[in-house]
Amino acid sequence: MRRRVVVTGLGLISAVGNTAPEIWTNLLAGRSGMAPITHFDTTSFAVTFAAEVKNFDPLQFVDKKEARKMGRFIHLALAATQEAMESSGLEVTEANRDRVGVFIGSGIGGFDVIEREHSNYLQGGPRKISPFFIPAAIINLAAGQVSIRYGARGPNEATATACTTSAHAIGDAYRIIERGDADVMIAGGSEASITPMGVGGFAAMRALSTRNDDPQHACRPFDRDRDGFVVGEGSGIVILEELEHAKARGAKILAEIVGYGMSADAHHITGMPDDGDGCYRAMKNALRSAGLEPHQVDYVNAHATSTALGDTTESKAMERLFGEHATSHKLMISSTKSMTGHLLGGAGGLEAGITILALINQTAPPTANLENVDLECTLNYVPNHPQQSPMHVALSNSFGFGGTNGSLIFRRWE
Repeated sequence: MRRRVVVTGLGLISAVGNTAPEIWTNLLAGRSGMAPITHFDTTSFAVTFAAEVKNFDPLQFVDKKEARKMGRFIHLALAATQEAMESSGLEVTEANRDRVGVFIGSGIGGFDVIEREHSNYLQGGPRKISPFFIPAAIINLAAGQVSIRYGARGPNEATATACTTSAHAIGDAYRIIERGDADVMIAGGSEASITPMGVGGFAAMRALSTRNDDPQHACRPFDRDRDGFVVGEGSGIVILEELEHAKARGAKILAEIVGYGMSADAHHITGMPDDGDGCYRAMKNALRSAGLEPHQVDYVNAHATSTALGDTTESKAMERLFGEHATSHKLMISSTKSMTGHLLGGAGGLEAGITILALINQTAPPTANLENVDLECTLNYVPNHPQQSPMHVALSNSFGFGGTNGSLIFRRWE
């Protein structure tokens, strides 16, 4: 028998806030986190803005000596995990620690550390490379450090599936509990790629918006004038728990995770097929997993990053799957990347958290900067202002380079 899995804790950090409540407030107000980059000198760069986490001091979450052994993506993961653990009221004890696991991924990991240590090598040779270079940079050390911090000795994994990373981490953690291999999983993702090579690399692909004179309005999903995505950073972590385990300890249940779907485009390293078939199949597989029909979904937090092909492709896939439920505008769809930027491997964790908050508050957050809807995008994208409506089931999409797709479905806890 499949075990039911619920969400009992939530921790978020992004350009629009350093806690889940702050992020939710700013999203409803339509506040953008995009601004000129402060992490490095952008004088020679074609793109000079991003969605940086602001007023973040890692020393609030880890001591100075240990902080030096970690990349920024690990700092952000620890911050989000601390909020998630505190909100869940969960304590890892000697009695339960073997049944508490961690599944936190990152698309790129310690890009900042790699660049710094490469510079040290060029300036002083191999003797100048830090002995902590590798553990500060490799992707699984966010999960590793969280496991060490809390003494969680259950399954410990990290995934790296580009922009689908966090969705896969949460979905796979859900299945780990569902099949009985753990009772609790700390799951999500983290990313910190606002670095010279990170921004420079995406700019070289011509994937980024170049609205350097107007960062606040640069990210415009589903808008005819969109010109690319905005790199963001941050982390999203959820505490997933087997239902009876959560009830037994009197945990406050935020939502139930009921579906998870995956697919591959098998098409192109960065582009989706025009018909959005991979997106469609991921969502369809999630619905099948949940035992739900398309008309039962009330809200979709779209992957939509503000790229010409990606937004229209996802929209076509949703129209194909949801049919009249979508074309009649009953289905609410929004892209909160319009304010948070695109967290790459951290996006799915952040957006799963936002989807859960939407269910709790019975409100769909808006798609900001949606002034002139693309003629190929014909659905209800919750333009510029939140929409309140009864909401029982919500879906969160994540799609990544290499054609890897993931969809998560959450149900409101009554």
